[in-house]
Amino acid sequence: MGALMAGAVVKAGVDYWKVATKAYRSNFPGVTAIDADIRKISTRTLHDLIGDIELIVASPECTNHSCAKGSGIRNEESRLTAFEVTRFATEFRPKWIIIENVVQMHSWNRHQDLLNGLYELGYFVRQEILNSKDFGVPQSRRRLFLICSRIGEVAKIASLANKIRLAREIIDFNGNYASTPLFSPKRAVATIERAERAFSALGKKEPFLIVYYGTDGSGGWQSIDEPLRTITTLDRFAFVKPSAAGHLMRMLQPEELKLAMGFPAHYKLKNGTRRDKVKLMGNAVCPPVMAHLVRSLIQSEVLK
Repeated sequence: MGALMAGAVVKAGVDYWKVATKAYRSNFPGVTAIDADIRKISTRTLHDLIGDIELIVASPECTNHSCAKGSGIRNEESRLTAFEVTRFATEFRPKWIIIENVVQMHSWNRHQDLLNGLYELGYFVRQEILNSKDFGVPQSRRRLFLICSRIGEVAKIASLANKIRLAREIIDFNGNYASTPLFSPKRAVATIERAERAFSALGKKEPFLIVYYGTDGSGGWQSIDEPLRTITTLDRFAFVKPSAAGHLMRMLQPEELKLAMGFPAHYKLKNGTRRDKVKLMGNAVCPPVMAHLVRSLIQSEVLK
């Protein structure tokens, strides 16, 4: 979506999750969508099918890099999907490649091998850790980007947003989603404790968000007058607001998360269950960030 927003013509996409492939087909009708293990795809066959391309955008599997996995055992075979980028680049030889992943990929012991493979194919590589909130997205989301070009060095990526956007911009205040009383016998003690910490800071007249899991010392809540914290593949945010009947609470909904990721309103988020839709957004790349990177590469060629 970000590449399309930057003026690219999308030729094909690959994913090994049927819900994601269906979502892709819903939003890019007529574009080749392949539901398969990328490691088993013949690059030659795909090249014959779609022809030459100028850009590869890739998000190799990130779960086994992410700090969200905690102390769990890392699956090295999963992390090695990053080298599919160089396999495809060897066949297609695009002008540009953009690789996105969690910041922790930078400390992977094979990260330098990935870079070396890109260098051997003739790419200049700039590594940038970018935060989506600096590119007009109402979410704080730090990600590693490897921006690669075969036609010259890549310039430093400058921030785009003149004004930071806030979580309140994506929240539906119109009562379109059902809420339940915050103070309920069924409510988890930890949830009430998070709310109480928010009350201590804001008072009881201001709406706020409860934030489930995380280790940044925020106390399990955040103001709606700052960018939303990082969206993940699981429900993480509950919206709490005061009412005449007491404080009400509900989880943020997929359509709200879609806007917090920077997807346009017309993007169709209709495939799968509610949980699937949350996962789709948590796995996604913020389109405005990708759009800016693609525009930067196109502009760099124009200026040569």
